[in-house]
Amino acid sequence: MPTTIEVNKQSVEALLGSGKSKPFVIPEYQRPYAWTDEQVETLFEDLWEFTATSGGTEREGSYFLGSIVSYENEDGEQEIIDGQQRITSLFLLLRAIYTKLVATPASERTAEANNFIGKIEPAIWRTNKLTGTVDYKNILLTSRVVNNEGNEILRSILETGCADENAKDNYSKNYRYFQELFDKHSTENPLMVYQFIYALLNQAILLPITADTQDTALTIFSTLNDRGLPLSDADIFKAKIYNHLEPEDKKAFIERWKDLDGQATDANESIQQLFYYNMFYYRALEQDTKTTTPGVRKYYAANKFERLYKPELIDTLFVILNLWKVVNKGEELEDEAWSKNMKIKQTLDTLSSYPNEFWKYPVVIYYICYRNEKNFEARFALFLNKLLMELMTKYLMIPTINAVKPDILKLNSAIVASDVPTFEFKNIDLAQLEPYIQNPNRNAVRMLLKTLAYEQQDELLPAKWEIEHIFPQKWQTNYFPDESDAIIKEKIEHIGNKLPFEKKLNIVAGNGYFGKKKKEYTASKITITKTMGTSDVADWNMDSIMKRDIRVSDQIIKTLNKWNNEYLNVPIEAAKTDEPSEEDLARIEEFKKKGWI
Repeated sequence: MPTTIEVNKQSVEALLGSGKSKPFVIPEYQRPYAWTDEQVETLFEDLWEFTATSGGTEREGSYFLGSIVSYENEDGEQEIIDGQQRITSLFLLLRAIYTKLVATPASERTAEANNFIGKIEPAIWRTNKLTGTVDYKNILLTSRVVNNEGNEILRSILETGCADENAKDNYSKNYRYFQELFDKHSTENPLMVYQFIYALLNQAILLPITADTQDTALTIFSTLNDRGLPLSDADIFKAKIYNHLEPEDKKAFIERWKDLDGQATDANESIQQLFYYNMFYYRALEQDTKTTTPGVRKYYAANKFERLYKPELIDTLFVILNLWKVVNKGEELEDEAWSKNMKIKQTLDTLSSYPNEFWKYPVVIYYICYRNEKNFEARFALFLNKLLMELMTKYLMIPTINAVKPDILKLNSAIVASDVPTFEFKNIDLAQLEPYIQNPNRNAVRMLLKTLAYEQQDELLPAKWEIEHIFPQKWQTNYFPDESDAIIKEKIEHIGNKLPFEKKLNIVAGNGYFGKKKKEYTASKITITKTMGTSDVADWNMDSIMKRDIRVSDQIIKTLNKWNNEYLNVPIEAAKTDEPSEEDLARIEEFKKKGWI
């Protein structure tokens, strides 16, 4: 069925009045109302200035307030996708004006006041079509933002016209400020008050964009907004799960979601990203190895969002988050010995320098599947080393983003069946790597330096370190009179001329030559760099670089060979504990249902 979109320029009075037949709803997945007094003041002052210069009954100007993106939901409501801040503020402004107008006794009101009272009422509340009686409890705007106490505050303000003087929420503060601004301008220029109300209702223009479905509306907004969609997929997922739950379970879910969100932020992750990682886990369970990666929303939306309603979903997201607490923040997890294993942490740190995110998906899946196994720590260490070995070798020879994508997806599916999964990567003779290590792609340098460094120390590298050129990138042309600039420039970028070096020390060392730099190297806490500072080498030249190239490439190849052989020699029969875990049994049942076993 083709997508339909309606676009129709409307005045504030016409648009808000359309809520009589199709009320406005701020859906659950939206974020709370966030306008501050600065935005309130800007809106009011701009409208007042417009009225004075271009608007009012004697002029035909128009003031564009922006677009409103919505769709009609299954309950016949206008569900706001974009524009909730703007439309909510307009309701508050009109309510503030209405409150001031009706504060004057009916017998003392002007004809203008009575006219605008009659025009504002059907823009805020449902009115009886025959009698014109206003139902002050039937407001045309409702906020359903999940776990937002402001929903009731907004309803109360629009219903009663009163806001708590001490309230600190944005609804109350902005409503009071609209009243203050209206009072101020009414006192200073009473002759323009009704012109202002006229301009607000009739000359302030909105562009409502109405789509036939939620997805279409979200797509429109994403296209219109070059800063990206403020409504994340996670926001929508939260609302879907929330609405699917029994009433007695909703409060607990919101508390868990808030906890997950807070912990994810602390770990430099997001709930959105956790859902993305989990998608690859689910795809592995489903044996989905298609190289086309679906969008997160599209993936979870399949079959009426059934994947969102799995009872273990939130628990799994917490499990995934624990992994990234270790990777991103270096945390140690209670009752998880692997998180204290420095060699595992070093390998994860080295993997984090891989030029894309493909490494993350098998690591997540392996952790989810086997973290509770008795031999997990040892198995995990071997698996990570093997993964790093495969990814590093492939990238050194083929430095493209998607070179390993099909292999990674196959690996993901293999992991759910065995904690010693088969790597179906194309075999590479490691001896062939020598020239690629010595003159590496620049995106592989940090991986190589970490691999070297971690063979010589048990601690992680400092958080802030840089790639140090032993022979400086800026050299004097007379230093090597017999070498061309092209040769020197090429050799300087070889791995033999590079070290990991703390940023603060590197700044001090600067572009000095080897004799000067050695002193700074000795202050380094990175073993490989400190050793260079205490070496017997007195000078550093092209020959020094070439000799170190050979030593470094030999060392890295030796390390990669060791990791590969250790993994290949793991007895698969011993990979599992004697008794299957509850997760194993659950996976087996799922496989049976899908007909895989």
